[in-house]
Amino acid sequence: MRLLFNILAITGSAMFAGVMLTIAVTLGGYWKSLPASDFLDWFGQNGKFIARTIPLVVVPTLIGLAGSLLLGWSESGARTLWIGATVCIAGVLVLTAAWFLPTNAQFASRLIPVDEVSARLDTWLMIHNVRIALATIASVLGIAAVSR
Repeated sequence: MRLLFNILAITGSAMFAGVMLTIAVTLGGYWKSLPASDFLDWFGQNGKFIARTIPLVVVPTLIGLAGSLLLGWSESGARTLWIGATVCIAGVLVLTAAWFLPTNAQFASRLIPVDEVSARLDTWLMIHNVRIALATIASVLGIAAVSR
């Protein structure tokens, strides 16, 4: 059972990073190429599709991290690494709830003035890169915990 939790934690974190990387590289580049008004139109029509991908990777990640942390608790070295991985994913989730959900809703509802869209999108992508890094680090920490 421990192996299953470890696999879910590591691959879930890596998949989460991969989904976010795809959003940043593919969609981020496309969004930056659009006029602000067209971007807001696109986001209003299609943003829901992005939101659908996140639970597919968050759920296995959280299950894997919880199980790995619980079953690895007696090993101090592994415990520290699993705690680190969990903190990284918690950071991703906090950023998502505090910044991305409200900002995405503003994009979708066209509540951001058109002249502020470019700067807000730049900030969105910069913070998104932090989420990618955190999810990647979580996966690496999981690998390190299993490799001990």
